[in-house]
Amino acid sequence: MGIAADLSIVVVAGLVGAIIAQQLKQPLLLGYILAGIIVGPYTGIVPITEVHNIELLAEIGVALLLFALGIEFSLKELKPVRVIALIGTPIQIVLTLAYGLAIGHYLLGLELIPSLWLGALFSLSSTMVTLKTLMNQGRLGTLSSRVMVGMLIVQDLAIVPMMIILPQLNNQESGLPFLGLAALRAGIFLGVMFFLGTRVIPRLMTYIAGWNSRELFLLSITAMGLGIGYTTYLFGLSFAFGAFVAGLVLSESDYGHQALSDIIPVRDLFVLLFFVSVGMLFDPAFLFANWKIVLLVVFLISVGKAFIFGVLAALFRYRNVVPLALGLGLFQVGEFSFVLARVGLSTNSIDRELYSLVLNIAIITMVLTPTISKLSAPLYALRKRWFKHESHQTINIPKAGMHDHVVIAGNGKVGQYIAQVLQRLNFDFVLIELDSRRVDLAKSANHSVIYGDASQEVVLNAANVNTARLLLVTTPASFTTQSIVDHVRRINPTLHIVARAEGIEQMRNLYDRGVYEVVQPKFEASLEITRQALLHLNIPATEIQKFTDAIRKELYTPLYQEQKKHELLAQLKGANHLLELTWVTLLSDSPFIDQTIKDLAIRNRTGASVVGVMREGDFSPNPGPNYRFAGGDLVAVIGNVQQFGVFETLAKKDTV
Repeated sequence: MGIAADLSIVVVAGLVGAIIAQQLKQPLLLGYILAGIIVGPYTGIVPITEVHNIELLAEIGVALLLFALGIEFSLKELKPVRVIALIGTPIQIVLTLAYGLAIGHYLLGLELIPSLWLGALFSLSSTMVTLKTLMNQGRLGTLSSRVMVGMLIVQDLAIVPMMIILPQLNNQESGLPFLGLAALRAGIFLGVMFFLGTRVIPRLMTYIAGWNSRELFLLSITAMGLGIGYTTYLFGLSFAFGAFVAGLVLSESDYGHQALSDIIPVRDLFVLLFFVSVGMLFDPAFLFANWKIVLLVVFLISVGKAFIFGVLAALFRYRNVVPLALGLGLFQVGEFSFVLARVGLSTNSIDRELYSLVLNIAIITMVLTPTISKLSAPLYALRKRWFKHESHQTINIPKAGMHDHVVIAGNGKVGQYIAQVLQRLNFDFVLIELDSRRVDLAKSANHSVIYGDASQEVVLNAANVNTARLLLVTTPASFTTQSIVDHVRRINPTLHIVARAEGIEQMRNLYDRGVYEVVQPKFEASLEITRQALLHLNIPATEIQKFTDAIRKELYTPLYQEQKKHELLAQLKGANHLLELTWVTLLSDSPFIDQTIKDLAIRNRTGASVVGVMREGDFSPNPGPNYRFAGGDLVAVIGNVQQFGVFETLAKKDTV
């Protein structure tokens, strides 16, 4: 069957490899590469007859990958860490490139141009592997993760000029004229694309979207990405560069988000072909014959990149665990190195042996990333034991100190909202924050704030947790929260702690450590969205409250019951099933209208008690016997299920 049979083998093998990677908690791209090794020509387990055709289709995967990258690119993501991302990342790329060049030239004995390619390939880290690792470790949202993501975005963008410049270095005599001509062509092309992107493409997309055909819309954006890419190829530039620019242009239109959501499935399928084709070029015999040099270069690149990232983070005034987290999180060689390596191979800039070396090193460093990045927390803890007096800065702290106050660990969006409420209620509080930009926000709001790491005992002592009345931990990072809780339990064992958790396991872990209350923001947000949806569906407010209370009990009660320290709370929650506070709406035809609580003899007739009434936004707690009901009243009734049933029946009867 030729190409059809080969595509079937590739897709099925990719699925098997992806499942294996998922079970091992590795990025799917490693599974695709594994599939490529299995079906590649060097193993011969499942032979592919049309390898060249698969490689040609893989080029579409590269174009679509950069097309989607252009659509996804947003300066908003870089804004919080723009200085280190936009300035520090180019410095890191240059330093790593020089370091890789030295390894290639002096250790491996390569010529200058292949050594330069080697340095460029090593300068890129893996966005997919890093994000997967951060998600698995619960570190997304931390300061170190934001710095990583910012630098990775700039690294991914750097692939575009690299793909244009590096192939031109083959011809050293005419290299500079070629580069100048390429720059001129790129400038003309960008000018044309700016005109099309602001004048033509938005109108065209509006016209196509007006037909309300999703298939035609998908075909249009795919044709746009690949068509513009082919135009740049005819123009003497990179096919992938054109696809990237097309994505940038489309991202500025009103249909960018829809285009991205539609193109992702197509992109993912062709990206599978690309990474499988990468695996096909993997030669196991090369690894067995050169395992010593492979492991040596893995060690040198990992240590060198980790050192460069760590030093840059420190130079850009990121302190505490951030330099360590960056070094141990971004040391690997990334997936865009495969893209660049394929360009080098196709232009004869690098040979197949050097390609195999880069492929081996990239795969090994990617596999090592989850394990190595976990070391940042214990290594940071070890460093703190050796250097106990790390500096911290206090701002707006009263000279007399603080007593009976609230400590908020983390000045993110959650911490800021809490601080605003406490400030309005005139409660004393102090924020602990490691991000200097958030410290500046707290300072401008005249909040008491400590610039430091809340997982350090010296910082907690500066916040006077030994005399505090409450600690609120708002950071999403599980290992940071656990470290804070452990320190506070030693300093002030009786202090009540309310902490944030991202899942059931983290909730259980925090309760084991003695946390008073644990909140799941995502769960609470889902409940609130559910409440709003049910309101729009005209479900009575009382029924909505009963439903959400029941859902919350189902989630939290089993956790409380597992903790001996929360035995009383579990008993109270169990009693709440027998003695419930329920809200009842009195309709305009209810027999309770214009009647007093005394006249209705509610307590004697139902056994339930009216403990509150909400009328037009005003709440009357514990109304007296002469309180007279009106239509639309929300009546709070306390009692057991049977008593409530009798009350509700009487409130809806035609006669009293």
